[in-house]
Amino acid sequence: MQNPDIHARSPNKSWLWLHRFGSPVYFYGFAQRWATRCGVTALLLFVIGLYYGLIVAPVDYQMGDSYRIIFIHAPSAWMSMFTYVVMAVAAATGLIWGIKLGHAVARACAPLGAVFTFCALVTGAIWGKPTWGAYWIWDARLTSELVLLFLYFGYMALISAIEDKRTASRAAALLAVVGLVNIPIIHYSVEWWNTLHQGSTVTRLARPAMDIEMLIPLLIMFAAINFYFIASLFNRVRCELLDQERQTQWVKNLVHKHQMNGQAHG
Repeated sequence: MQNPDIHARSPNKSWLWLHRFGSPVYFYGFAQRWATRCGVTALLLFVIGLYYGLIVAPVDYQMGDSYRIIFIHAPSAWMSMFTYVVMAVAAATGLIWGIKLGHAVARACAPLGAVFTFCALVTGAIWGKPTWGAYWIWDARLTSELVLLFLYFGYMALISAIEDKRTASRAAALLAVVGLVNIPIIHYSVEWWNTLHQGSTVTRLARPAMDIEMLIPLLIMFAAINFYFIASLFNRVRCELLDQERQTQWVKNLVHKHQMNGQAHG
């Protein structure tokens, strides 16, 4: 005879697993284990992607070798938006359910997202000069991407400006959630407005408008930058948790353990 309590306990087990994953202690150990693995994977993929993208991939018949900046520009632009979504979702999790890890993840995402956005804007400007004849035009996608950079700066400014960290995290979380409206504007700007920026070449439902010898290294670079983001995020969240939980016993035990290991090796 089947135990009637099995189905009743399964949701509770799932909830307990999610609750444990949201624990700062558990996540710290998880991030410590996986940060290095993701970092090594990212490095290998970057080497392979850049080699095939900058050396092996054929020359474009219209733009020549100048198109090769796409192997940095496109992944950076993608990560600038993806990181913001992760930041906003994590901030909303902390704001709505009071999960401290959510705020820590959001704070860790902001500098990474700002760097990705800045890199996308700079490489886009460099690519724009030979393509459009100017480093910058007030194109819909470029302008909305610039707004994204200001949103990252605004989030970090709020975190720094308010002394109470809980209040700062809540105020910044509201800004992050409201700023989500800019993500679909960036993505669909080339379809909604008359813009010089080219449309999607990789995420099209039809056949990608790109030679396979160019597409493969580009996809490798997308994978590389995603693994880099995960590795960097894990390391930054660990630092955020140590600062956020510095008065807790588990952090004190961790510091004591490192001190003992340092003395043993010394």
